[in-house]
Amino acid sequence: MAKKRKDPDKEDEDKPFKMPKFDEEAFVKKERKNIKATFIAFFFACLVALISFGFWALMSGESSNLRWPLVLVFGIFTASFIRYIYLRLGLDVSHFTKKNWFTTYAIYIFVWLIVLIVLVNPPFYDDETPKVELVVLPGMQEPGGDILIIAKITDNTGMDKNDIILTIDDVAIPAADFEFFDNVFRYTYPSPDNVTDDESHDIKLIATDSSGHKTEKIGNFVYSNDTITLAEPDVGEAVDANDDIRFRVNTYVHRVYYTVDDGPEINASKKTDSDTDYETFPEYEGWPADLNAEVNVTVYAEIIHYFENHIADGDFVKFSNIIQDNDVYNFTIKDDDDIGEKASEAITVPKGRFVGAPGFEAIVFIVALLAVVLIFKYKKKDRRN
Repeated sequence: MAKKRKDPDKEDEDKPFKMPKFDEEAFVKKERKNIKATFIAFFFACLVALISFGFWALMSGESSNLRWPLVLVFGIFTASFIRYIYLRLGLDVSHFTKKNWFTTYAIYIFVWLIVLIVLVNPPFYDDETPKVELVVLPGMQEPGGDILIIAKITDNTGMDKNDIILTIDDVAIPAADFEFFDNVFRYTYPSPDNVTDDESHDIKLIATDSSGHKTEKIGNFVYSNDTITLAEPDVGEAVDANDDIRFRVNTYVHRVYYTVDDGPEINASKKTDSDTDYETFPEYEGWPADLNAEVNVTVYAEIIHYFENHIADGDFVKFSNIIQDNDVYNFTIKDDDDIGEKASEAITVPKGRFVGAPGFEAIVFIVALLAVVLIFKYKKKDRRN
């Protein structure tokens, strides 16, 4: 009779399951080593951050643009000394897996970066001068018009109105006459009386922070009767719907428009082959259909500015100023049924925009590097499993 063959899988199922013996002493010893390694990495990161801060302070001035890249390279390179420090302190890391080493280096990098960022900013350190963006609206104005002087002034320690000095033609403007709110400086310069010829004025804006760091910006503006002129046709001519009317604006603006006998605004389009000329036609709505009528045309120009990321009440803050031509141009309407029948062209004007804050490329690089390492690590683990 044949001997019955035993099934080894069934024998294993019949055997009772025994819990493996837990070596508590070895576990505690291992965890103590891991905690000690973590503390060493932490304090070493703080030490390297202090050294990095010293390099940061030494590289102020002309070499300040290289500080982040050089300090970042130094911090990452110094991480290689952690293994040597463990050996010198007699810490047994023979049980360290790739996961342990990854955790150690991650703790070092993040602690070093956080401590360094704290150290290079107030109240511990400040070598940044105030950032000033000075804008004059417009650069050339018709006599009788105002000049709007604005500036965005920011500093890492904050700015006070009394630390801002504005001079025009070396004459200081009293602080009570200008505004400074939400990091924006604003002053309206009224037109001088009896401007008979081109008249230039110089601006100097000085901002000083609480650490004594100073930023100076200069600019200028001009008053001129030639800011806006009529290029063609001659004043008093008779015009029909298709006659080209051109205005010349001798300063940078964003929009040129006009009114006919104080009617609605009509946009003038910038000519593609000119930096100064804007054209329009009597066919646009706003021109009266009264045949042989005499009309008076007044021309305006608008200049607009938005400071990046400057938002109030949920929207970008618009700053603008208007140039009004002091001359009024007279034309006679010809016998033409197409006059005043077409809508004027829409003009594209600037809009506020949000720009990401610079200076965090290093953080993004480190986070991206860690993410890549983690992805490859877990992909390799999945393949092994």
